[in-house]
Amino acid sequence: MERKKHPDLGSKAISPFNVKKYSGTWYEIARMDFRFERNLNNTTAHYSFNDDGNVRVVNRGYNYFTNVWKQAVGRAKFAGDDNTAKLKVSFFRPFYSSYNVIALDDEYTAALVAGKNLKYLWILSRETSLSPDIKQKYLDYADELGFDTAKLVWVEHDKQ
Repeated sequence: MERKKHPDLGSKAISPFNVKKYSGTWYEIARMDFRFERNLNNTTAHYSFNDDGNVRVVNRGYNYFTNVWKQAVGRAKFAGDDNTAKLKVSFFRPFYSSYNVIALDDEYTAALVAGKNLKYLWILSRETSLSPDIKQKYLDYADELGFDTAKLVWVEHDKQ
């Protein structure tokens, strides 16, 4: 089956968006694998605020081959107005990547996040698991946008 041409994922970013409500710890439920997270489980992202008002991002995961925790600290800033969940994230300044929250429940407990193209997708939750209904809703939406959800890596959370 031929995949759709990728949409402008930044235009899919949700609005209104409350970054303060989004801050805190998120558990990665699933992701499109890429080199910086390869071989990681127990992955989390923690969002807080720097003194300059930008968002501090701490990504953490357990490498199940080397048995070592890996952590990366970065920063995020809005790509436009601060009412739209379209951000730019950098772990290697001055290089920034797109971070678009494209689905989010009203309570800010589950999120679907896309990067700059169809190679980057994350399903996040405030808990280490996600309800089957929300999971399916996010998978269906990602499929509709052209993501190959069969390539998602489902993350285990079995370490403290």
